[in-house]
Amino acid sequence: MEDEEAEAVLRAVGRQVKVWREAAGLTQPELGAAIGYGEDLVSAVERGRRVPQPEFLDNADQALGANGKLSAMKVDVEKARYPKKVRDLAKLEGEAAELGAYAALHIHGLLQIPEYAQALYAIRRPAYTEEEIDRLVAARMARKSVFERVPRATISFVQEEATLRRPIGGRMVLRRQLEHLLEISKLRHVEIQVMPTDCEDHAGMMGSIQLLKLRNGKTLGHTEGQMYSRVISDPREAQVMEMRYGLVRAQALTPRESLAFIEKVLGDET
Repeated sequence: MEDEEAEAVLRAVGRQVKVWREAAGLTQPELGAAIGYGEDLVSAVERGRRVPQPEFLDNADQALGANGKLSAMKVDVEKARYPKKVRDLAKLEGEAAELGAYAALHIHGLLQIPEYAQALYAIRRPAYTEEEIDRLVAARMARKSVFERVPRATISFVQEEATLRRPIGGRMVLRRQLEHLLEISKLRHVEIQVMPTDCEDHAGMMGSIQLLKLRNGKTLGHTEGQMYSRVISDPREAQVMEMRYGLVRAQALTPRESLAFIEKVLGDET
């Protein structure tokens, strides 16, 4: 794990599993056999080295007679299994009254379907393990709760045309991804725009942009690069990002034009 907060949660959960197992008079192999997991995984969970799946905690709770005490830890474990930078970003997105993002290289994370996200992580180099990919995809999908929370946030996206045509995961995944964009665009609090490749004036040439206007009135930016991901809290820098994003939206196709554009790209894929 990459941060102390997550490590502390997993160590605490592991200690509880061990305490309940020993109180029940079971060895690690016996508990593993009772709940359908190997001894190595039970040992790793108890040492705080592996993130237990919800089924692990539910089955252990039942096998050890913990009366819901182990199952209750699923909420904390679910948060801990996500990378810290994702948890921090998701927290900010949850506090945002307004969220805007320009995506230049791929479909923005909040708009991705699981298959697209999985394919995107799979082509990363150095390569992730399957467990790491599953963890990152789950974290990305969890962030999509921003669309459902109340009060509704005002959300806007500008997608570079190339991101609608690049077949991440193959043509079938791309078609489903485009269909998802059309579904999301039906939400009254969400607007999706397209920046055409042939647009001569383009204020987003410095790269992707994400803005978060929090309910307390503060504006933050977020940017990612090859080796970093950081929140921009300096008001002057956030103001520059806000200006650039406003220009990008003005230069892009309108939401109505963008909807027709995405439909056309989808038609080209079928």
